[in-house]
Amino acid sequence: MQNLGKVFTRAQTRDLLDNVELTDKQREAAEMVWCDEIKIMVAASRLGIGRPSLKDRLRQVIHKASLQGYAPAYDQINPAPPGQIVAGESILYDKDNKPLLTWVKTRADAEAQVELMRQIVSAMAEEIEPVAPVKAPEPGSDKLLNCYVITDYHMGMLADADEVNASGQTQNDDWDLKIAEDTLLAWFAEAIRTSPDADEAVYAQLGDFQHFDLEPLTHASKHLLSADSRSFKIVRATIRVTRQIIRMLLEKHQTVHIKWCDANHDPFSSVWMRELLTALYENEPRVVVDNSADTYYCYEFGKTALFFHHGHRKKVPNVDTVFASKYREVFGRTEFAYAHMGHYHSIDKRETNLMVVEQHRTLASADDYSSHGGWLSGREANVITYHKDFGQVAYNTISYKMLKK
Repeated sequence: MQNLGKVFTRAQTRDLLDNVELTDKQREAAEMVWCDEIKIMVAASRLGIGRPSLKDRLRQVIHKASLQGYAPAYDQINPAPPGQIVAGESILYDKDNKPLLTWVKTRADAEAQVELMRQIVSAMAEEIEPVAPVKAPEPGSDKLLNCYVITDYHMGMLADADEVNASGQTQNDDWDLKIAEDTLLAWFAEAIRTSPDADEAVYAQLGDFQHFDLEPLTHASKHLLSADSRSFKIVRATIRVTRQIIRMLLEKHQTVHIKWCDANHDPFSSVWMRELLTALYENEPRVVVDNSADTYYCYEFGKTALFFHHGHRKKVPNVDTVFASKYREVFGRTEFAYAHMGHYHSIDKRETNLMVVEQHRTLASADDYSSHGGWLSGREANVITYHKDFGQVAYNTISYKMLKK
């Protein structure tokens, strides 16, 4: 059994405290036991906690330290580089059992990389020239809001009709970067043309807009994805098509709210995209970008509350309580509540005791993975119109087939 009172020397502890991110309580425990060399029983008494609680804190410190390369008991004393955590270590010992060479194996630290990406984008945003304001259209109804819902668009995905629609009887078709860009612009043109003249709009991009971030692999399981293009080309297409869409919306509506949701395929891209849009439209008061780092989003419109989440953390049956808890003041002030989600590419809509929760289809084609797995659904996206006093008042579905006619 490990003696928690003697895991690190005083010097090792100081080095650890300088290089490993800890909570205040974890730091206090480490300093007291390993720097000041106070026995665990005495330290627990001084901290006003039990010995088991103190030991748990120390174990948490040990775990965090080991992920950063600090585990002296196993001859690990080399910190991992920024954005990486230790995945393992190989050590060559001499005949006297002293370490000669050490090979530290690391892997990406997802949370650290997201924070690093956020810092990089924030620095870049300071040098971006903001977009010039667009002339506002004639006012429509200040009582109406059009919510344009796009989810799981997978820019950069590659699909071949021979592979995903061999029978010719499904809605799936060829899919590449150009088709994706053209399809989205065509959908927005039709959606804007057929939606009511509402003063306000929400562009609810519910996540997985890009098929992947830097490499064509899923983040969690590292599955190889069918990719059409290099990541820099996908980034350029994403920025180009989004700017066009926002301009189209500004020509229709007085105010455009952007919800660019965090998701599982492109978590890093969603960070830089929110920051980029914030910088681009800094001088355009009619564009409001939600650059929250949370994964649950909200917009309050009169007596109507709108909630947004990709669906990779919570599902349709249990997301309502999360929204009501996170946004309890908004939920309490409003009479109507609607939540929008994606992730599964299929329809699942239900009314709970708290709100109407809807899971949306995607406009994108299925890829070989979805087709071979039998995960098939229709292809469409929706514009939903809400009234400040009466909640949802119109629902406009525009399918992929409608765009091809």
